[in-house]
Amino acid sequence: MRILPKYGIDKLIFGMKQKDVTALYGKPDKQFNDDDNNIIYVYNAYKWRLTFYEDEEMRFGYIICSNPDLQLLDNKVIGADPVELKKTLQAHGFKKWEQEDFDLAENHFDETNWLILQSEFGKISKVEMGATINEKDDFDWKFPAKKS
Repeated sequence: MRILPKYGIDKLIFGMKQKDVTALYGKPDKQFNDDDNNIIYVYNAYKWRLTFYEDEEMRFGYIICSNPDLQLLDNKVIGADPVELKKTLQAHGFKKWEQEDFDLAENHFDETNWLILQSEFGKISKVEMGATINEKDDFDWKFPAKKS
């Protein structure tokens, strides 16, 4: 399962609608609304939590993933040492990382690709990724919008 920087993960492309996602992966194991009235899909088998933004016509815009098969540029992500992975990724344009510490967890954030590598006990346990923002301060949806 590949992370596609700025695009999504696997066949999930930022900008998809719920029907596009369910056509590929079926119904989610769980669905609910968050505090902002966004729709959340949870797929247990894939270890995904997908967010469809209410104020963006319910487009898929954010994913949290802990799938052990996750790869970024042919590098295994879940279970990797975040320091070593960031060193490897620097040669591919992932140059500016911000780090925040929360008790046991550390978030390693690359704003250019809107990517967070969350680690605990020195190993990456979760990846969060969102749709990027363009120069007009709008989401840069990668999935083509359907013409009405």
